[in-house]
Amino acid sequence: MINSPTTEHLWMPFTANRQFKSKPRLLSSAKGMYYQSADGREILDGTAGLWCVNAGHNHPKIIEAIQKQAATLDFAPTFQMAHPLAFQAASKLAEMSPAGLDRVFFCNDGSEGVDTALKIALAYHRVRGDAGRFRLIGRERAYHGVGFGGIAVGGIAGNRKQFGAALAGVDHLPHPLNISKNAFSKGLPEHGVELADVLESRLLALHDPTTVAAVIVEPIQGSTGVIIPPKSYLQKLRDICTKYGILLIFDEVITGFGRLGSAFAANYFGVIPDMIVCAKGLTNAAVPMGAVIVNTGIYDTFMENSPKDAIELFHGYTYSAHPLACAAAIAALDVYQEEQLFERAAQISTYFEAAAHQLRDLPTVKDIRNLGLVCGIELLPQEGKSTTRAYDIFEKCFWEKNVLIRTTGDIIALSPPLIINKDQIDTLFSKLRDAIVEQAKG
Repeated sequence: MINSPTTEHLWMPFTANRQFKSKPRLLSSAKGMYYQSADGREILDGTAGLWCVNAGHNHPKIIEAIQKQAATLDFAPTFQMAHPLAFQAASKLAEMSPAGLDRVFFCNDGSEGVDTALKIALAYHRVRGDAGRFRLIGRERAYHGVGFGGIAVGGIAGNRKQFGAALAGVDHLPHPLNISKNAFSKGLPEHGVELADVLESRLLALHDPTTVAAVIVEPIQGSTGVIIPPKSYLQKLRDICTKYGILLIFDEVITGFGRLGSAFAANYFGVIPDMIVCAKGLTNAAVPMGAVIVNTGIYDTFMENSPKDAIELFHGYTYSAHPLACAAAIAALDVYQEEQLFERAAQISTYFEAAAHQLRDLPTVKDIRNLGLVCGIELLPQEGKSTTRAYDIFEKCFWEKNVLIRTTGDIIALSPPLIINKDQIDTLFSKLRDAIVEQAKG
């Protein structure tokens, strides 16, 4: 047990600060599948931290790599300079990426990654002499981070209502969640592929496809409650973008690095975008890092159409390819391969799916949807108190069941580390079942 720190000075992100500080939920250490709470309890991690600790907490090889690098080279700039690990990390990531995507721009998180990808898309069309392409298309209920580009193409009103207008020329596809037709789907929903046609029939018809630079989507919409794409939906988006010369960007901050049992969702679905944004699992969350993996042709366009000896892209961050982050990334990618964690996730996902759907008999459960090692459990809202049911269950799980879950609205989202075993899956869903039942009784 540790003493509770003074909480008054920290302004916490995406947190009801006053509510939290009245009864802080503090984590003091972690190992493997478990956190240790500040009051000495072992907490089963059902969320991989925040969708990010895919290899489990404090993996010894990743920690050793960070410690060694910190004692060797703490920082080196990557503006007109570099260090060897930056190139090694980029090559390692390119080797794992879908065919044709082998140029890597490093940043520090998913938000920076999204803004980077959007800027690359806009600049790419200008460099190739097509400056009329300025529009960006996102999707309703999408989460693309908190940069002004990300909240503009994102589809969560609450993330931007305090900040006014963000970017002009942005529109949104409808999200594909349809509980009335796809309730309790296991894997890809059967219905809803026609929603991809809205890109062509409505948005491109309205705006003129020659004005659209890029479409950005999450293969699975995670932060708004695990929205799974219907069968053939992503391929249809790919086909429409190809037809009209529009870049397709996959935001794989959540789905990258094994969440679906493959390196990326692009591999899982067999749909290759022009860019992939990744972060989170890239370093197993041990050091902040993000990346945009770019189609070779996009990179070559910048190189071939820029003056000799000129900067081709006026964009970057002080901490792009930070030495500690590069060391963590190389070690994490090695761990994923050496321990075959992607394959392991694919194998155990059927057990995870079966355990999740055993909750469908509970009277307050409205829907369950899953793919790979990610699951959304949508609950019926309490009358007059929308979003409170899931939060009550979250609190009950943490304080009474020693299980960490995540909620968004009245949806419970689960995304455990890829190292989870069957006994831990049983514990996770058994404890969650108890919490749901107890909450319903009041």
